[in-house]
Amino acid sequence: MHPGEPNDDSQETAPPAVALPITGELDLHTFQPRDLSSLLPEYLAACRAKRILRVRVIHGKGTGQLRQTVHALLARLPEVARFELAGEFEGGWGATIVWLKE
Repeated sequence: MHPGEPNDDSQETAPPAVALPITGELDLHTFQPRDLSSLLPEYLAACRAKRILRVRVIHGKGTGQLRQTVHALLARLPEVARFELAGEFEGGWGATIVWLKE
């Protein structure tokens, strides 16, 4: 900053990017819903690159809004072969299992 320049501390800065381990399981509890449109496709692409073709996305049970958003995004992604709610021992309706195309 130079003398005479306005000090604009009011601008929000994005938090630093966090490297996610690519394990085939994505827990969305720590992310903002607005990040999903880029986070989910990028994570699934990284899984495919590692030949992980079955992914568990944990969205929680809550009101179902996050689950609906996740399902709407998955339905639009061409690399998704299919998806369904997880079974009883994998999170039930609080998680979605995604099968990716090779």
